[in-house]
Amino acid sequence: MNGIYALQCAATRVANILPTFVAMALYALQNDLVFPPVHLAEPEGLLAMGGDLSSERLLLAYRSGIFPWYEGDVPLWWSPDPRFVLYPEKLRISNSMQRLIRKKAFRFSMNTAFKQVIRACKTSPRKNQQGTWITNEVEEAYCLLHKMGYAHSAEAWVGDQLAGGLYGIQMGRLFFGESMFSLVSNASKYAFITHVQLLQQQGVQLIDCQVYSPHLERLGAEMIPRSHFLTLLKQWLS
Repeated sequence: MNGIYALQCAATRVANILPTFVAMALYALQNDLVFPPVHLAEPEGLLAMGGDLSSERLLLAYRSGIFPWYEGDVPLWWSPDPRFVLYPEKLRISNSMQRLIRKKAFRFSMNTAFKQVIRACKTSPRKNQQGTWITNEVEEAYCLLHKMGYAHSAEAWVGDQLAGGLYGIQMGRLFFGESMFSLVSNASKYAFITHVQLLQQQGVQLIDCQVYSPHLERLGAEMIPRSHFLTLLKQWLS
């Protein structure tokens, strides 16, 4: 079971027993821009619910080692332990992908089709998942962050057709990956690898992959303790 599917299952369970969760321990966000300490998160990483997706709240979340994940209309906020990350210098590229990159099988670009990328991430079917966590509110919030210069997209093209890509948040020397999609075999992997290499050239030290994925593990991602992730976060955001 991949990490995204695990979060979706956890979010569904929370939605089904939300009143009980609130009564027990789950922190309900109000209008104030504040999150509880991440060590108070549930075992699966769920920390809080509610609030909004204002740019200020989202940026505070990333700076605090927290990210949003939806189930229904209620924002859920997560900080899993351990955390799944990729150090750019540890990127692993298979022989087959090296051949595709050498012959430039796709045309790569950055930030030329952000709205198309997030829409494709929202609508592309995914194995083991029903529907998508990218709601209209999420889409609008990240498009605004893109206009503000925080959210970025990486794109792989076949001719003039968008074949795959990803988007996430870049702050300091960190990139927080949010979602990726592929309409053509290997397109998202091509965009990811090329993007990681570019981020390394820019001095990015860590890519937050959030939760475990066997696909990203094969590309070199690994688990680290949340406490270590928070230390790196503090170091490389400054």
